[in-house]
Amino acid sequence: MEIRPILSALMRNKTGPILVALQVALSLAILANALHIVNERREMAARPSGLSDEAATFYFTVRNLNKDGPEQQLATMKREAEVLRAVPGVVSVANVTQMPMSRDGSTSSVAIDKRQDRESALAGMYISGDSLVKTFGLKLVEGRDFLPQDFVEINENENRELPKTIIITKPLADKLWPGQPAVGKTLYFGTGEDALSTQVVGVIERLQTAHTEVGERGDFSVHVPARLYGNPGALYAIRTEAGQRDRVIKDAEEALRKSSATPMILQTKTTEEDRKDRYRADVALSWMLITVSVLLLLITCSGIVGMASLWVTQRRKQIGVRRALGARKLDILRYFITENFMITSAGVFGGVLLGLSLNHLLVTRLEMARLPVHYLVGGAVVFWALGILAAYGPAWRAASISPATATRSA
Repeated sequence: MEIRPILSALMRNKTGPILVALQVALSLAILANALHIVNERREMAARPSGLSDEAATFYFTVRNLNKDGPEQQLATMKREAEVLRAVPGVVSVANVTQMPMSRDGSTSSVAIDKRQDRESALAGMYISGDSLVKTFGLKLVEGRDFLPQDFVEINENENRELPKTIIITKPLADKLWPGQPAVGKTLYFGTGEDALSTQVVGVIERLQTAHTEVGERGDFSVHVPARLYGNPGALYAIRTEAGQRDRVIKDAEEALRKSSATPMILQTKTTEEDRKDRYRADVALSWMLITVSVLLLLITCSGIVGMASLWVTQRRKQIGVRRALGARKLDILRYFITENFMITSAGVFGGVLLGLSLNHLLVTRLEMARLPVHYLVGGAVVFWALGILAAYGPAWRAASISPATATRSA
């Protein structure tokens, strides 16, 4: 079949084909970028926190309603930690300042040289008087865990000093010293003469920050071996035996309340709940974009079907004449399929260019990742197949028109 007669027929009635091609182009551009965003959001929501067993990890935020001084607060924190460790089913307990994905925590600027004008990175600060490697089940990839003598006790209201040893995450180590071992390196908190220096003694594979920022920054974390006291309240991270978390939560809460002579405010949160809350908006956005994509496909399909049906109605006499001159059903069917394929192809090529332009805008304005080529290729194949399937029904009806019926109705 020659393309020229089909193209000539399309040029005589440009409005319909142009509108359908524009619809395909817009749909392809939006669909490719929407699915790319969905995939990015789902990957981000599923990225590992660094904890060995999130389903077995939870934490208490405790505030005792008393007027104890700093030293009494320190003694209370140690006693409460021992009470929690004595609960059956508890594997490990750590008094820590923040939890991954909790969206409530602190960060600090870090640098490899205090004479730098700007910091090298911002890192989440996990300050704990206990081993987070043990409690969180973190994976050491370089160096060692803290030794008992590494841990110090610091009154937040009187002392600004920090311990002389730290553990950092692998992504942060790669950012600060790319291609070099981090153990033994000196790291500064802040810049200038007031910067505090520490030495890296260990590197863990991963530990998400409390705010789980997008990209590599979400894994820039530092474990500082210090037990802070002086301010009311404490946070205890607890890892339980598999399948024992819910029971341990009840038993541990009861044990804590019984151990205190004064009332306390106690809040419980699981790591699974933190993950769900942190990524709730990302999951909702993913489902919204999936819904929009499905609707776009349906609308595009309806547009192609409507255009093809209209052309069949308008060309009944022409179809009848062709049938009378010996055209087979296959010839009529192939004509309409080819015609719709040409229109869809024009829309696909336009959609590829529009999709790349839209992604460039998202990359420059919203710092999103570049659109992989396979999204556009896959989208093009989908719309080509959609165009053929949508046009098949009207094309088959056109091929089934008898010459006598077509000429009589004309």
